[in-house]
Amino acid sequence: MRRRLINSTLAVVLVVIAVFGISLVIVETRTIESSARESVKSEAVRLVSIVDSRLLGHERVESGVLSEQITQNRYARIDIPGRPSIEVGPRPDGGVIAATEKGEQGEIIRVEESRSTVSREVGRTLLVILAVALLAVVAAVFLAVRQANRLTAPLTDLAETAERLGSGDPRPRHRRYGVPELDRVADVLDASAERIARMLTAERRLAADASHQLRTPLTALSMRLEEITLTDEPDTVKEEATIALAQVERLTDVVQRLLTNSRDPKSSSAVTFDLDEVIKQQIEEWRPATRSGGRALVRSGKPGLRAVGTPGAVSQVLATLIENSLMHGDGTVALRTRVTGNQAVVEVTDEGPGVPADLGARVFERTVSGRNSTGLGLAVARDLAEADGGRLELLQANPPVFALFLSREADDHAEGDG
Repeated sequence: MRRRLINSTLAVVLVVIAVFGISLVIVETRTIESSARESVKSEAVRLVSIVDSRLLGHERVESGVLSEQITQNRYARIDIPGRPSIEVGPRPDGGVIAATEKGEQGEIIRVEESRSTVSREVGRTLLVILAVALLAVVAAVFLAVRQANRLTAPLTDLAETAERLGSGDPRPRHRRYGVPELDRVADVLDASAERIARMLTAERRLAADASHQLRTPLTALSMRLEEITLTDEPDTVKEEATIALAQVERLTDVVQRLLTNSRDPKSSSAVTFDLDEVIKQQIEEWRPATRSGGRALVRSGKPGLRAVGTPGAVSQVLATLIENSLMHGDGTVALRTRVTGNQAVVEVTDEGPGVPADLGARVFERTVSGRNSTGLGLAVARDLAEADGGRLELLQANPPVFALFLSREADDHAEGDG
Protein backbone atom coordinates (compact mmCIF):
# COMPACT_ATOMS: atom_id res chain seq x y z
CA MET A 1 0.00 0.00 0.00
CA ARG A 2 2.86 2.35 0.81
CA ARG A 3 4.35 1.91 -2.67
CA ARG A 4 0.97 2.44 -4.30
CA LEU A 5 0.42 5.68 -2.43
CA ILE A 6 3.85 6.97 -3.43
CA ASN A 7 3.40 5.93 -7.08
CA SER A 8 -0.07 7.43 -7.34
CA THR A 9 1.08 10.72 -5.81
CA LEU A 10 4.08 10.91 -8.13
CA ALA A 11 1.92 10.09 -11.15
CA VAL A 12 -0.42 12.98 -10.33
CA VAL A 13 2.48 15.38 -9.81
CA LEU A 14 4.21 14.34 -13.05
CA VAL A 15 1.01 14.78 -15.04
CA VAL A 16 0.50 18.25 -13.56
CA ILE A 17 4.14 19.19 -14.27
CA ALA A 18 3.92 17.88 -17.83
CA VAL A 19 0.71 19.75 -18.61
CA PHE A 20 1.68 23.05 -17.04
CA GLY A 21 5.38 22.73 -17.96
CA ILE A 22 4.72 22.28 -21.69
CA SER A 23 2.21 25.11 -21.65
CA LEU A 24 4.68 27.33 -19.81
CA VAL A 25 7.48 26.51 -22.30
CA ILE A 26 5.26 27.40 -25.25
CA VAL A 27 4.13 30.64 -23.65
CA GLU A 28 7.65 31.63 -22.58
CA THR A 29 9.11 30.84 -26.01
CA ARG A 30 6.53 33.02 -27.73
CA THR A 31 7.04 35.76 -25.17
CA ILE A 32 10.82 35.74 -25.63
CA GLU A 33 10.51 35.85 -29.42
CA SER A 34 7.94 38.63 -29.27
CA SER A 35 10.12 40.56 -26.85
CA ALA A 36 13.13 40.13 -29.14
CA ARG A 37 11.16 41.42 -32.17
CA GLU A 38 9.91 44.40 -30.20
CA SER A 39 13.46 45.16 -29.03
CA VAL A 40 14.87 45.00 -32.59
CA LYS A 41 12.05 47.18 -33.95
CA SER A 42 12.51 49.66 -31.12
CA GLU A 43 16.20 49.89 -31.90
CA ALA A 44 15.48 50.47 -35.62
CA VAL A 45 13.11 53.33 -34.72
CA ARG A 46 15.73 54.83 -32.43
CA LEU A 47 18.41 54.67 -35.15
CA VAL A 48 16.06 56.33 -37.65
CA SER A 49 15.53 59.16 -35.21
CA ILE A 50 19.28 59.56 -34.71
CA VAL A 51 20.02 59.53 -38.46
CA ASP A 52 17.21 62.04 -39.18
CA SER A 53 18.49 64.45 -36.58
CA ARG A 54 22.07 64.26 -37.89
CA LEU A 55 20.98 64.70 -41.50
CA LEU A 56 18.92 67.77 -40.60
CA GLY A 57 21.88 69.18 -38.69
CA HIS A 58 24.21 68.40 -41.57
CA GLU A 59 26.29 66.25 -39.32
CA ARG A 60 28.30 63.25 -40.39
CA VAL A 61 26.54 59.91 -40.60
CA GLU A 62 29.08 57.14 -40.53
CA SER A 63 29.58 53.71 -38.95
CA GLY A 64 31.99 54.97 -36.29
CA VAL A 65 29.39 57.35 -34.92
CA LEU A 66 26.44 54.95 -35.14
CA SER A 67 28.32 51.95 -33.67
CA GLU A 68 28.02 53.57 -30.26
CA GLN A 69 24.21 53.78 -30.64
CA ILE A 70 23.50 50.15 -31.49
CA THR A 71 23.26 47.23 -29.09
CA GLN A 72 26.21 44.86 -29.08
CA ASN A 73 25.93 41.76 -31.32
CA ARG A 74 23.32 43.46 -33.50
CA TYR A 75 23.74 44.40 -37.13
CA ALA A 76 22.40 47.60 -38.72
CA ARG A 77 22.40 48.74 -42.33
CA ILE A 78 21.65 52.36 -43.21
CA ASP A 79 20.76 53.19 -46.83
CA ILE A 80 20.74 56.99 -47.48
CA PRO A 81 19.73 58.13 -50.95
CA GLY A 82 22.74 59.30 -52.93
CA ARG A 83 25.22 57.85 -50.45
CA PRO A 84 26.83 54.43 -50.07
CA SER A 85 25.30 52.00 -47.60
CA ILE A 86 26.59 52.13 -44.04
CA GLU A 87 26.93 48.88 -42.05
CA VAL A 88 27.33 48.76 -38.29
CA GLY A 89 28.23 45.60 -36.31
CA PRO A 90 28.90 42.06 -37.49
CA ARG A 91 26.28 40.60 -39.80
CA PRO A 92 24.73 37.47 -38.24
CA ASP A 93 24.72 34.11 -39.98
CA GLY A 94 21.73 31.82 -40.25
CA GLY A 95 18.29 32.84 -39.14
CA VAL A 96 17.76 36.37 -37.98
CA ILE A 97 15.13 38.60 -36.43
CA ALA A 98 14.94 41.81 -38.45
CA ALA A 99 13.11 45.12 -38.42
CA THR A 100 13.13 47.80 -41.17
CA GLU A 101 12.20 51.46 -40.69
CA LYS A 102 12.16 54.41 -43.15
CA GLY A 103 13.13 57.94 -42.06
CA GLU A 104 11.81 61.36 -43.00
CA GLN A 105 14.89 62.02 -45.17
CA GLY A 106 14.25 58.88 -47.23
CA GLU A 107 16.84 56.79 -45.39
CA ILE A 108 16.08 53.10 -44.78
CA ILE A 109 17.45 51.39 -41.68
CA ARG A 110 17.41 47.64 -41.17
CA VAL A 111 18.38 46.11 -37.79
CA GLU A 112 19.10 42.38 -37.50
CA GLU A 113 19.73 40.08 -34.53
CA SER A 114 20.75 36.42 -34.69
CA ARG A 115 17.99 34.01 -33.79
CA SER A 116 20.57 32.06 -31.77
CA THR A 117 20.38 34.79 -29.12
CA VAL A 118 16.65 34.10 -28.73
CA SER A 119 17.36 30.37 -28.67
CA ARG A 120 19.87 30.84 -25.84
CA GLU A 121 17.31 32.84 -23.88
CA VAL A 122 14.70 30.15 -24.48
CA GLY A 123 17.23 27.53 -23.36
CA ARG A 124 17.90 29.39 -20.10
CA THR A 125 14.16 29.62 -19.50
CA LEU A 126 13.81 25.89 -20.14
CA LEU A 127 16.57 25.17 -17.61
CA VAL A 128 14.79 27.26 -14.99
CA ILE A 129 11.50 25.47 -15.71
CA LEU A 130 13.21 22.06 -15.53
CA ALA A 131 14.90 23.00 -12.24
CA VAL A 132 11.57 24.07 -10.77
CA ALA A 133 9.96 20.86 -12.06
CA LEU A 134 12.74 18.79 -10.50
CA LEU A 135 12.30 20.57 -7.18
CA ALA A 136 8.57 19.90 -7.44
CA VAL A 137 9.20 16.19 -8.05
CA VAL A 138 11.59 15.99 -5.07
CA ALA A 139 9.08 17.79 -2.86
CA ALA A 140 6.33 15.49 -4.15
CA VAL A 141 8.43 12.41 -3.35
CA PHE A 142 9.10 13.71 0.16
CA LEU A 143 5.43 14.52 0.78
CA ALA A 144 4.30 11.23 -0.77
CA VAL A 145 6.65 9.21 1.46
CA ARG A 146 5.57 11.20 4.51
CA GLN A 147 1.88 10.79 3.71
CA ALA A 148 2.34 7.10 2.96
CA ASN A 149 4.11 6.61 6.29
CA ARG A 150 1.38 8.55 8.05
CA LEU A 151 -1.25 6.24 6.63
CA THR A 152 0.58 2.91 6.58
CA ALA A 153 2.13 3.18 10.06
CA PRO A 154 -1.30 3.40 11.76
CA LEU A 155 -2.57 0.54 9.60
CA THR A 156 0.41 -1.57 10.62
CA ASP A 157 -0.21 -0.64 14.24
CA LEU A 158 -3.90 -1.55 13.93
CA ALA A 159 -2.95 -4.87 12.36
CA GLU A 160 -0.64 -5.57 15.32
CA THR A 161 -3.48 -4.69 17.70
CA ALA A 162 -5.83 -7.09 15.93
CA GLU A 163 -3.13 -9.78 16.01
CA ARG A 164 -2.69 -9.23 19.76
CA LEU A 165 -6.43 -9.63 20.25
CA GLY A 166 -6.36 -12.85 18.27
CA SER A 167 -3.44 -14.17 20.32
CA GLY A 168 -5.32 -13.67 23.60
CA ASP A 169 -3.96 -10.32 24.77
CA PRO A 170 -7.09 -8.16 25.17
CA ARG A 171 -5.45 -5.04 26.58
CA PRO A 172 -6.72 -1.90 24.78
CA ARG A 173 -3.94 0.33 23.45
CA HIS A 174 -5.87 3.66 23.34
CA ARG A 175 -3.80 4.97 20.45
CA ARG A 176 -5.19 7.56 18.03
CA TYR A 177 -3.67 8.78 14.77
CA GLY A 178 -5.39 12.03 13.82
CA VAL A 179 -7.18 10.38 10.88
CA PRO A 180 -10.95 10.06 11.55
CA GLU A 181 -11.38 6.78 9.68
CA LEU A 182 -8.37 5.15 11.37
CA ASP A 183 -9.39 6.51 14.77
CA ARG A 184 -12.82 4.94 14.25
CA VAL A 185 -11.18 1.55 13.62
CA ALA A 186 -9.01 2.05 16.72
CA ASP A 187 -12.14 2.84 18.78
CA VAL A 188 -13.81 -0.37 17.58
CA LEU A 189 -10.71 -2.46 18.34
CA ASP A 190 -10.38 -0.95 21.83
CA ALA A 191 -14.07 -1.58 22.53
CA SER A 192 -13.66 -5.16 21.29
CA ALA A 193 -10.59 -5.60 23.50
CA GLU A 194 -12.54 -4.42 26.55
CA ARG A 195 -15.42 -6.79 25.75
CA ILE A 196 -13.01 -9.69 25.26
CA ALA A 197 -11.27 -8.82 28.54
CA ARG A 198 -14.62 -8.84 30.35
CA MET A 199 -15.53 -12.16 28.76
CA LEU A 200 -12.19 -13.71 29.71
CA THR A 201 -12.52 -12.37 33.24
CA ALA A 202 -16.01 -13.84 33.49
CA GLU A 203 -14.78 -17.19 32.16
CA ARG A 204 -11.86 -17.30 34.59
CA ARG A 205 -14.15 -16.29 37.42
CA LEU A 206 -16.63 -19.00 36.45
CA ALA A 207 -13.85 -21.58 36.37
CA ALA A 208 -12.55 -20.50 39.78
CA ASP A 209 -16.04 -20.36 41.29
CA ALA A 210 -17.01 -23.73 39.83
CA SER A 211 -13.86 -25.45 41.05
CA HIS A 212 -14.35 -24.04 44.52
CA GLN A 213 -18.11 -24.49 44.81
CA LEU A 214 -18.14 -28.01 43.38
CA ARG A 215 -15.47 -29.12 45.80
CA THR A 216 -17.81 -28.92 48.80
CA PRO A 217 -20.71 -31.02 47.42
CA LEU A 218 -18.28 -33.47 45.85
CA THR A 219 -16.52 -33.89 49.18
CA ALA A 220 -19.84 -34.51 50.92
CA LEU A 221 -20.89 -36.91 48.18
CA SER A 222 -17.64 -38.85 48.44
CA MET A 223 -18.12 -39.18 52.19
CA ARG A 224 -21.64 -40.44 51.61
CA LEU A 225 -20.37 -43.05 49.16
CA GLU A 226 -17.75 -44.11 51.67
CA GLU A 227 -20.57 -44.66 54.17
CA ILE A 228 -22.25 -46.93 51.63
CA THR A 229 -19.08 -48.96 51.05
CA LEU A 230 -18.58 -49.48 54.78
CA THR A 231 -22.05 -50.93 55.53
CA ASP A 232 -23.65 -54.22 54.57
CA GLU A 233 -27.19 -53.37 55.68
CA PRO A 234 -29.52 -52.98 52.67
CA ASP A 235 -31.69 -50.42 54.44
CA THR A 236 -28.72 -48.28 55.31
CA VAL A 237 -27.34 -48.58 51.76
CA LYS A 238 -30.70 -47.56 50.33
CA GLU A 239 -30.98 -44.58 52.68
CA GLU A 240 -27.46 -43.40 51.97
CA ALA A 241 -27.94 -43.89 48.21
CA THR A 242 -31.13 -41.84 48.32
CA ILE A 243 -29.29 -39.05 50.10
CA ALA A 244 -26.43 -39.31 47.59
CA LEU A 245 -28.88 -38.96 44.67
CA ALA A 246 -30.33 -35.87 46.31
CA GLN A 247 -26.83 -34.50 46.61
CA VAL A 248 -26.22 -35.15 42.91
CA GLU A 249 -29.39 -33.24 42.06
CA ARG A 250 -28.27 -30.33 44.21
CA LEU A 251 -24.83 -30.52 42.60
CA THR A 252 -26.50 -30.20 39.20
CA ASP A 253 -28.44 -27.23 40.52
CA VAL A 254 -25.21 -25.61 41.73
CA VAL A 255 -23.62 -25.99 38.29
CA GLN A 256 -26.69 -24.54 36.59
CA ARG A 257 -26.72 -21.66 39.04
CA LEU A 258 -23.07 -20.85 38.45
CA LEU A 259 -23.61 -20.84 34.69
CA THR A 260 -26.66 -18.62 35.03
CA ASN A 261 -24.82 -16.14 37.24
CA SER A 262 -21.88 -16.01 34.82
CA ARG A 263 -24.20 -15.09 31.92
CA ASP A 264 -26.49 -12.73 33.81
CA PRO A 265 -25.64 -11.95 37.45
CA LYS A 266 -29.02 -10.20 37.88
CA SER A 267 -31.09 -13.19 36.82
CA SER A 268 -33.10 -14.95 39.51
CA SER A 269 -35.07 -18.18 39.75
CA ALA A 270 -36.38 -17.54 43.27
CA VAL A 271 -39.33 -19.57 44.52
CA THR A 272 -41.01 -20.08 47.88
CA PHE A 273 -39.52 -23.06 49.71
CA ASP A 274 -39.42 -24.73 53.11
CA LEU A 275 -36.31 -23.47 54.90
CA ASP A 276 -36.41 -26.39 57.36
CA GLU A 277 -36.02 -28.87 54.50
CA VAL A 278 -32.89 -27.17 53.23
CA ILE A 279 -31.35 -27.03 56.73
CA LYS A 280 -32.24 -30.68 57.32
CA GLN A 281 -30.58 -31.68 54.05
CA GLN A 282 -27.42 -29.84 54.98
CA ILE A 283 -27.27 -31.45 58.42
CA GLU A 284 -27.65 -34.89 56.85
CA GLU A 285 -25.01 -34.18 54.22
CA TRP A 286 -22.45 -32.87 56.68
CA ARG A 287 -23.09 -35.44 59.42
CA PRO A 288 -20.31 -37.81 58.15
CA ALA A 289 -17.80 -34.95 58.04
CA THR A 290 -18.66 -33.68 61.51
CA ARG A 291 -18.64 -37.21 62.90
CA SER A 292 -15.22 -37.99 61.41
CA GLY A 293 -13.84 -34.74 62.82
CA GLY A 294 -15.26 -35.33 66.29
CA ARG A 295 -17.48 -32.26 65.92
CA ALA A 296 -21.22 -31.72 66.32
CA LEU A 297 -23.71 -30.00 64.00
CA VAL A 298 -26.93 -28.81 65.63
CA ARG A 299 -29.85 -26.57 64.78
CA SER A 300 -32.23 -24.43 66.83
CA GLY A 301 -34.54 -21.49 66.51
CA LYS A 302 -37.90 -20.88 64.89
CA PRO A 303 -39.21 -23.82 62.84
CA GLY A 304 -41.65 -23.84 59.93
CA LEU A 305 -40.21 -20.82 58.10
CA ARG A 306 -40.87 -20.43 54.40
CA ALA A 307 -38.45 -18.23 52.51
CA VAL A 308 -38.19 -16.86 48.96
CA GLY A 309 -35.08 -17.85 47.03
CA THR A 310 -33.45 -20.66 45.08
CA PRO A 311 -33.19 -23.79 47.25
CA GLY A 312 -30.03 -24.96 45.54
CA ALA A 313 -28.35 -21.56 46.00
CA VAL A 314 -29.40 -21.39 49.67
CA SER A 315 -28.07 -24.92 50.18
CA GLN A 316 -24.78 -23.91 48.64
CA VAL A 317 -24.50 -20.80 50.85
CA LEU A 318 -25.17 -22.85 54.00
CA ALA A 319 -22.76 -25.54 52.83
CA THR A 320 -20.03 -22.91 52.42
CA LEU A 321 -20.66 -21.52 55.92
CA ILE A 322 -20.68 -25.03 57.47
CA GLU A 323 -17.49 -25.99 55.63
CA ASN A 324 -15.75 -22.80 56.81
CA SER A 325 -16.76 -23.60 60.39
CA LEU A 326 -15.42 -27.14 60.08
CA MET A 327 -12.17 -26.02 58.43
CA HIS A 328 -11.37 -22.82 60.34
CA GLY A 329 -13.53 -23.02 63.45
CA ASP A 330 -13.78 -25.29 66.47
CA GLY A 331 -16.34 -27.01 68.67
CA THR A 332 -20.02 -27.33 67.83
CA VAL A 333 -21.34 -25.86 64.61
CA ALA A 334 -24.77 -24.37 65.25
CA LEU A 335 -27.51 -23.34 62.80
CA ARG A 336 -30.18 -21.05 64.22
CA THR A 337 -33.27 -19.75 62.44
CA ARG A 338 -35.12 -16.61 63.42
CA VAL A 339 -37.34 -13.90 62.00
CA THR A 340 -36.59 -10.19 61.77
CA GLY A 341 -39.16 -7.95 60.13
CA ASN A 342 -40.15 -9.49 56.81
CA GLN A 343 -37.01 -11.60 56.57
CA ALA A 344 -36.03 -15.09 57.62
CA VAL A 345 -32.53 -15.38 59.02
CA VAL A 346 -30.26 -18.41 59.24
CA GLU A 347 -27.27 -17.91 61.53
CA VAL A 348 -24.22 -20.18 61.40
CA THR A 349 -21.74 -20.06 64.27
CA ASP A 350 -19.07 -22.16 65.95
CA GLU A 351 -16.80 -22.00 68.99
CA GLY A 352 -13.61 -21.15 67.16
CA PRO A 353 -11.41 -18.02 67.30
CA GLY A 354 -13.53 -16.28 64.70
CA VAL A 355 -12.59 -13.80 61.96
CA PRO A 356 -9.30 -11.87 62.43
CA ALA A 357 -9.83 -8.23 63.35
CA ASP A 358 -7.80 -7.00 60.37
CA LEU A 359 -10.21 -8.69 57.95
CA GLY A 360 -13.64 -7.80 59.30
CA ALA A 361 -16.16 -7.26 56.50
CA ARG A 362 -13.39 -7.75 53.91
CA VAL A 363 -13.79 -11.48 54.46
CA PHE A 364 -16.40 -11.41 51.67
CA GLU A 365 -13.94 -10.00 49.12
CA ARG A 366 -12.43 -12.32 46.55
CA THR A 367 -8.90 -13.61 47.29
CA VAL A 368 -9.16 -12.28 50.87
CA SER A 369 -8.46 -15.01 53.38
CA GLY A 370 -6.75 -15.25 56.72
CA ARG A 371 -6.24 -19.02 56.75
CA ASN A 372 -4.33 -19.72 53.49
CA SER A 373 -7.50 -20.65 51.59
CA THR A 374 -8.55 -19.43 48.15
CA GLY A 375 -10.77 -16.65 49.49
CA LEU A 376 -13.51 -17.52 46.99
CA GLY A 377 -16.04 -19.39 49.13
CA LEU A 378 -17.63 -16.52 51.02
CA ALA A 379 -17.45 -14.22 47.97
CA VAL A 380 -19.34 -16.71 45.82
CA ALA A 381 -21.79 -17.40 48.65
CA ARG A 382 -22.53 -13.70 48.94
CA ASP A 383 -23.11 -13.47 45.17
CA LEU A 384 -25.48 -16.44 45.28
CA ALA A 385 -27.43 -14.85 48.14
CA GLU A 386 -27.69 -11.47 46.46
CA ALA A 387 -28.79 -13.02 43.15
CA ASP A 388 -32.08 -14.01 44.84
CA GLY A 389 -32.55 -10.73 46.69
CA GLY A 390 -31.01 -11.89 49.96
CA ARG A 391 -27.79 -10.95 51.66
CA LEU A 392 -24.99 -12.57 53.62
CA GLU A 393 -23.42 -10.71 56.53
CA LEU A 394 -20.89 -11.18 59.31
CA LEU A 395 -22.84 -10.22 62.44
CA GLN A 396 -20.08 -11.03 64.91
CA ALA A 397 -16.38 -11.72 64.47
CA ASN A 398 -15.60 -13.57 67.74
CA PRO A 399 -17.14 -16.02 68.08
CA PRO A 400 -18.03 -15.92 64.40
CA VAL A 401 -21.70 -15.45 63.50
CA PHE A 402 -22.59 -15.42 59.80
CA ALA A 403 -26.21 -14.60 58.94
CA LEU A 404 -28.10 -15.36 55.72
CA PHE A 405 -31.07 -13.02 55.27
CA LEU A 406 -33.90 -14.19 52.98
CA SER A 407 -37.27 -12.71 52.15
CA ARG A 408 -40.18 -14.48 53.83
CA GLU A 409 -43.38 -15.74 52.30
CA ALA A 410 -46.24 -13.25 52.63
CA ASP A 411 -48.23 -15.47 55.04
CA ASP A 412 -45.34 -15.45 57.53
CA HIS A 413 -45.08 -11.68 57.78
CA ALA A 414 -47.64 -11.41 60.54
CA GLU A 415 -45.59 -13.60 62.87
CA GLY A 416 -43.34 -12.03 65.45
CA ASP A 417 -39.59 -12.35 65.85
CA GLY A 418 -38.25 -15.76 66.80
